[in-house]
Amino acid sequence: MVELGAGMHLIHAEVARTDEQRAIGLMARKEMAQNAGMIFIFEQPSQQCFWMRNTLIPLSAAFVADDGTIVNVVEMQPLSDTSHCSTKPVRYVLEMNKGWFDKRGLKAGAKLRGGPWPK
Repeated sequence: MVELGAGMHLIHAEVARTDEQRAIGLMARKEMAQNAGMIFIFEQPSQQCFWMRNTLIPLSAAFVADDGTIVNVVEMQPLSDTSHCSTKPVRYVLEMNKGWFDKRGLKAGAKLRGGPWPK
């Protein structure tokens, strides 16, 4: 678990660092607390693409650069094979409940604190 900051908001994110953890992600969960999420950490920056097969709750994913800046945010529907990708190579992806970023006015260019990137 890692604590992240987004503006005045605090996020409690589970960490998916291994291939197995990233493959499972948030699959089969029926709900997630309001300020809870999951951060996916990859070894190298690359175009990251996510889909929602076997994921039961709608999610938003923020693709995050090495300095904690949000590159882009996508909204994803449950049980979908539609691929959602980063617009630039990234090593970090933060999944939250659908609409979490939008409701807080967080979009491309916003900076996250804490986590694996510099403070």
